Amino acid sequence: MGLFSMTIPERMGTPDAVGCSGRCSRAAPSLILPHHRRCAAARLQHQGRQLARPACVYTPTREEQTALKLEVVSPANLLSEILAPVKADVEQMNLNLRNVVGNRHPMLMAAAEQIFSAGGKKLRPVIVFLVAHSTAQREGMNELTDRHLRLAEITEMIHTASLVHDDVLDECDIRRGKQTINSMYGTRVAVLAGDFLFAQSSWFLANLDNLEVIKLISQVIADFANGEISQAASLFDTDITLEQYLDKSFYKTASLIAASCRSAAVFSDSPVEVKEAMYSYGKHLGLAFQVVDDILDFTQSTEQLGKPQGQDLASGNLTAPVIFALRKSPELLDIISSEFVEEGSMERALQLVREAGGIEESQLLARQQADIALASLECLPEGPSRRSLRLMVDYVLERIY
Repeated sequence: MGLFSMTIPERMGTPDAVGCSGRCSRAAPSLILPHHRRCAAARLQHQGRQLARPACVYTPTREEQTALKLEVVSPANLLSEILAPVKADVEQMNLNLRNVVGNRHPMLMAAAEQIFSAGGKKLRPVIVFLVAHSTAQREGMNELTDRHLRLAEITEMIHTASLVHDDVLDECDIRRGKQTINSMYGTRVAVLAGDFLFAQSSWFLANLDNLEVIKLISQVIADFANGEISQAASLFDTDITLEQYLDKSFYKTASLIAASCRSAAVFSDSPVEVKEAMYSYGKHLGLAFQVVDDILDFTQSTEQLGKPQGQDLASGNLTAPVIFALRKSPELLDIISSEFVEEGSMERALQLVREAGGIEESQLLARQQADIALASLECLPEGPSRRSLRLMVDYVLERIY
């Protein structure tokens, strides 16, 4: 099977012409780049692989951005630049979230404080706010609605609930540099806290009184379970395909981002083509994010990761770098099939993933997904929020370059 020749479930699909159709469609800018740095899609085709949907845009490197006199934001300033248009919205959301659990159940107040002040960047609600502002601007709205604001809170609650439960399943003691709920208060409180967040988010969702959004976000919770089950069923499975990996990544990471982006457009009264484009942006940004995370598991140190390097591989969770490397390394296949029983086999497996080009091919995969996300923004009007949505793609990719 080719690198991107895969069958994507209908709910995950995007229009054939990535971006926006109809009256808001604009051609992506043409960039004249050095031959060796042209679109990742072209590079993969040159290697004899077939892309399912060619990327419409190329994300230049920082050197190319400078040469072409495009906007360049330093890595140190990227996050603050992204947050700038929605800083007030995020601050208000943070205040609301800390009260969600504690006001209803004082016994969980300490757990709530730990959950919502554990140092996370809150990227998912930030994306919701940015899409909300940009689509609202397109439809002539002067400000966000209360439903936009509640949607961002629901998105963060669902994401946080999934992390609390993940920490229980994985027996994690540290999250974002701080102790997890289950390590501080025990499994019982952690499970109850996660359950409460799921239940509270479902109640808030029902009160949004919009059937399209209710269906979108409700499906996300089912997707989390599908992703966990798929991952558990494929541990140490060296026959796992790239298609299966992307399906699992969609369920575990991209589904929530895609659904919340489309929901934000729904509350801006956007037409169908814009809603589809926002879903595409969230889906492909989420997939790029997951691929990058999986790359970092092989390229960052234990200190940077906050967990042992290659932990996913050690537990049998085979991600993009391993899947690509398995195509070229019979030795790696044998080591994984033996489940690392021999001393030093884990270290050798990490080495083989790098030597077989698993990191580089995964970088191309992340860039291809990011390019599709960028193309999906073409229907939005220029402004601070659209700029931040573009910079969000840069932020995701910056971590691997």
